[in-house]
Amino acid sequence: MPCLLDVHADEARSLARMADDIQRGLTGSPRMLPPKYFYDEAGSELFERITQLPEYYLTRAEESILRDVADDVMGGLRPRDIVELGPGSCRKVRWLFDALEDAENVRYVAVDVGRDSLVQAVTALADEYPWLHVHAVVGDFERHLACLPLAVGRRLALFLGSTIGNFDPIPRRALLAQIRRLLGADGRLLLGVDLVKDRDELNAAYDDPAGVTAEFNRNILRVVNRTVDADFAPEKWRHHAFYNVAASRIEMHLLATEPQRVILRKLGVKLDFDTGDGIWTENSYKFTRESVEAMLAEAGLALEQWYTDAERRFGLVLARPVESA
Repeated sequence: MPCLLDVHADEARSLARMADDIQRGLTGSPRMLPPKYFYDEAGSELFERITQLPEYYLTRAEESILRDVADDVMGGLRPRDIVELGPGSCRKVRWLFDALEDAENVRYVAVDVGRDSLVQAVTALADEYPWLHVHAVVGDFERHLACLPLAVGRRLALFLGSTIGNFDPIPRRALLAQIRRLLGADGRLLLGVDLVKDRDELNAAYDDPAGVTAEFNRNILRVVNRTVDADFAPEKWRHHAFYNVAASRIEMHLLATEPQRVILRKLGVKLDFDTGDGIWTENSYKFTRESVEAMLAEAGLALEQWYTDAERRFGLVLARPVESA
């Protein structure tokens, strides 16, 4: 079945917005870069390698839960409309499609910012599930959720991979409130959340001895170089990741290993760094059941089902809209 394609974030607008984000982030205090810019082609390949590392439990744990609960979730909901935010390769949603008892007239709406990778992923999916109606939307899910097609029946939204943990509390609440509006009266959200656990286990997941995560982190400087014609030397930056207990989050930073001046030519900006100066590149918040319930409530959602893997490292949350929201 042919795929439909909507484009709300073309390359020119995306690059202009990225340049604005880079300028605001690197001229502010503390200096920061949004983690969504990790995922150029090289960054996506590095992240795929990360998911295969023994220390990085998140992807394996989430997929084990999906495998175990797919029949329960899909049998109970019988959704006609499945929306996935940031699907990547569309690998995880396959567990849910395989569990559909009545697959006819099901639509899958995939929302991601990279046109080429999204088209490649949904084309492969459509070939594998020829009965599926596929609608790809090229857009930023922080900005373009209101542009999604209207639901064609009960809607299930998927936001997997603990991507919600990359958002600080205020933008997180705003995004969940947008998702809640997508669901209508009887829709559901299936949300992946990484759970609070031993500090050493968390630190190891984000600072592997093979150095793959370090290279993934430094690669964002190459993205900046291309976008604004900058001259960052990634080899002069050290990966620094740690679990901030008080904030319940992993923080990832890049620290300058020597004094340096960096020029962002397209922006007309010069940046001076001393040894040890940092750029904050990612937060990855970790949750408990109680903090998840509070987070959902702020956005007009309520926890309906709570699933974890056998080691209780990762959670999948089925949430419903609250009628009074």
